[in-house]
Amino acid sequence: MFQSVVSWVSGLSGPVIYAVVAGLVFCEDALFFGFVLPGETAVVLGGALAAQHKVSVVPLAAIVVLAAIAGDFVGYQIGRHAGQPILETRPLRRHHDRVDAARDLIRRRGGVAVFVGRFVAFFRAIMPALAGVSAMPSRVFLLYNAAGGLVWGVSFTLLGYFAGHAYARIEHVAGRISAIVIAAVVVLAVVIWRLRGHPQS
Repeated sequence: MFQSVVSWVSGLSGPVIYAVVAGLVFCEDALFFGFVLPGETAVVLGGALAAQHKVSVVPLAAIVVLAAIAGDFVGYQIGRHAGQPILETRPLRRHHDRVDAARDLIRRRGGVAVFVGRFVAFFRAIMPALAGVSAMPSRVFLLYNAAGGLVWGVSFTLLGYFAGHAYARIEHVAGRISAIVIAAVVVLAVVIWRLRGHPQS
């Protein structure tokens, strides 16, 4: 599925790439879409496409940041108005341990939990709604949401951008086979990092 998404996005025109990346980032936080495809994956892919000059990196980063902040705000409003019943939805019932951990983090850290949650895949998808359910003051949420969206959006866009440039230089100097080997090592390292940092239930 992931390879199909990558191939599909790579073949799109510039304006559509902006829209697809922004849509995936927005839906991850507003509609729990991160359970299907993490928003950071779309952002890194967009950055890599910027390195190939299919889009521009600065507008892409700005769009990602805005989509992240807006998606979080919608998720927060959904949690605030839907309340506790939102935690009984099917996607969340299967992850009650993680949901409890996220709620505990909000109780202990308040707005800092919103900022930190932006960088953890599962928390990123549910933290805005949980902040709303927990009745976190909107000004507190907006402050930490904006800070997290800015740092996350810019950093992951640039990660994809510089990774894309590195791959292009390696391929040019060492040839396609060497580039594939190095890319495989990078992918393996990312997989190990995700398994250690984001264990699957």
